[in-house]
Amino acid sequence: MAEVEKKEKLVSADQALKTSQDAIAKQGRTTERKAAGKGESRGDRKPREVRIPQEGDIQGKLVGINRITKVVKGGRTLRFNAIVVVGDLQGRVGVGTGKAREVSEAIRKAEQDGMKNMVTVPIVGTTIPHEVIGKFGTSKVIMMPSKEGNGLVAGVSVRAVLSLAGYRDVTAKCHGSTNARNVVHATLDALSQLRTKEEVMYLRGKKN
Repeated sequence: MAEVEKKEKLVSADQALKTSQDAIAKQGRTTERKAAGKGESRGDRKPREVRIPQEGDIQGKLVGINRITKVVKGGRTLRFNAIVVVGDLQGRVGVGTGKAREVSEAIRKAEQDGMKNMVTVPIVGTTIPHEVIGKFGTSKVIMMPSKEGNGLVAGVSVRAVLSLAGYRDVTAKCHGSTNARNVVHATLDALSQLRTKEEVMYLRGKKN
C-alpha cells in the first residue's frame, strides 16, 4: 500500500508540473500574439475605427424617392426616382436626381448628378447675408438671416439644403407647392441670388 501511495503522489506531481508548463507556454503565446497586435479572443481585438465626416467632405442626404410604374406589353415595370442633396458644409451645395430599378442604384446616380451640379454660395458667419426669395414652379421659399444659436428653422427639404451648404442659423418659410423637388430647387434659386457686401460694392464700382 505504501508503494501504491508513493506512485500516486509521483504521478500527481508530474501532472502538476506538466500543467504549470502548459500554462506558462500558453501565457507566452498569448503575450506574443498581443505584442503582434493579435488577441487570442474577440475581446482582445482592437475596435474598428469609425471615420467621422469632417467639414470639406462631400456628404449626401436623401430628400425624396418616388416609385414609377410603367405599363408595357409584357406587364408592369417598376423603377425608382431619387432626389439627393450633396454638400461639403463649406459653401458648396448641389441637387441631383437618379432613376433605376433599385433604390440604392437610384440614390447613387442622384449623388453623382448632384456632385456635377454643385454651386458655391456665400456664408456670413453662420447665416445668409440678407433676406431673399426663391421660386421654382409653384413653390416659393422665403429665407431670412438669424442670430447665432437660433438654428435652422425650416422644413425638411429646405433644411437639408441649408445644412449641407454650411448654414447654421437661418429662418425659412415655404409657400405654394410643398413638392420636395420644387422646394429644393426654389431653395437653390434663393441661394444663387445671395450677394455679400463686398460683391455688391464691387458690382456698383465702389471701393468703400
